Amino acid sequence: MTPSSDTPAARRRLAGDHTGPQPATHWPTTLLGKLAVTGNRPAVMLGETLLLPIIALALGFAWSPNDPLWTEGFPWSWLAPVILALRYGPLAGLGGSVVLLLGWLALHLGSYDEFPQFFFLGGLILVMLVGEFSSLWQARTRRAETLQLYLDQRMEHLVRQHYLLRLSHDRLEQELIGRPMSMRDALSMLQEAGAGPQGPETLLRLLAQYCQLETASLCRVVDDEVLPEALASIGRTRPVVAGDAMVRQAIEGRRLCHISQALRDEKDTRYLVAAPLLDLGGELYGLLVVEEMPFFSLHDENLQTINLLLGYYTDGLSAHALAQPILEALPDCPVPFAFEARRLAHIRAMTHVSSVVVALEFLPRAISSGLPDQVRRLKRELDETWLIDAPNRQVLAVLMPLGDANTAQGYISRLEQWCDQKAGQSLAQAGIFAHVIGLEWGNTLTLLQRIEALAHA
Repeated sequence: MTPSSDTPAARRRLAGDHTGPQPATHWPTTLLGKLAVTGNRPAVMLGETLLLPIIALALGFAWSPNDPLWTEGFPWSWLAPVILALRYGPLAGLGGSVVLLLGWLALHLGSYDEFPQFFFLGGLILVMLVGEFSSLWQARTRRAETLQLYLDQRMEHLVRQHYLLRLSHDRLEQELIGRPMSMRDALSMLQEAGAGPQGPETLLRLLAQYCQLETASLCRVVDDEVLPEALASIGRTRPVVAGDAMVRQAIEGRRLCHISQALRDEKDTRYLVAAPLLDLGGELYGLLVVEEMPFFSLHDENLQTINLLLGYYTDGLSAHALAQPILEALPDCPVPFAFEARRLAHIRAMTHVSSVVVALEFLPRAISSGLPDQVRRLKRELDETWLIDAPNRQVLAVLMPLGDANTAQGYISRLEQWCDQKAGQSLAQAGIFAHVIGLEWGNTLTLLQRIEALAHA
């Protein structure tokens, strides 16, 4: 690690902190870039479907009154349906073609026997081909965006975990006199509290002990409005002022705000810190407002710690909510494993990008050699594991995000090589048998129950 990575700005970047300036959104600045942005509303699509062919007809009528559709020579009028097909797919292109057809019929009343059949047939074939090409690439783009969103969320989660680990090991012994708790202890307590009724109180108590808060409240936020009744509070708190400048800035900006920013912007506020509770998807769960804390505790590192503890807690809330159906049926399933299984199954249903589970069955001779724990340490960075213990065997389920049967076979081959180098045996000889199971959205719970049944067979 270079020395520059220990500066407050670098730590903010590592922690994914939102207290610093946010990057500006890059919108298309050129005319062509603006034209390439498609409207998401059906009314916009319908308006363009009608307007573009009409403009083509009007230009054709102004340029060539006798042949507005340019049936003789290059068919310039078909550019309008082709553009619609490229932007919105074959259905919009077909709608533009119908407008051109209606225009020709309106301009040739009583002379329908002159209908240019090959002109319209060739144009429709061109529009359908272009529309099919557009639909294919739109589907690929949506799939790539979904996968990129998933990878960004996992990266942000790993960055948070990495920074929390650094904080846990960077604390000096003399600081623990004022903070009789390590970061590991704090995270363990947050994990145990989870989504239970005592969760907000546990979170606020940890923040008070670890970040030296004296007067603070934790409030719910519904539709970007702070509810007056606090979920938890410490010190002599007063009702939260929903219209306070710092409170509104924290909610609207979705980032931690503190008193120095308010003084710089000349805003009147009675709070020292206002921090939203956001998960990885950006969903707002609540708001922490701090009225009193020691002057020397109001520094960048402490603010980053507040942001990270809030993020860790809300990540746990979202994970518990998504994994709840699985946890009710399989109480022994780890929350991270159930959460990832549900999220990856949803990605499979939306984008058809597969994920796979490798269930490794360990017989008693493998268990006596300690192989389950050794194999568990060989997992990849993004994989999640679930070790199921039964009287006669153990099953280690390894969830491999964005993988397929080839990924699973590569993992099993790597285990074969490892086992051969370690003991000169194959997996079967060592008492390990692999089962490869694809992950699907509709039967995620059934799949996990099937894996658990392997251990109790």
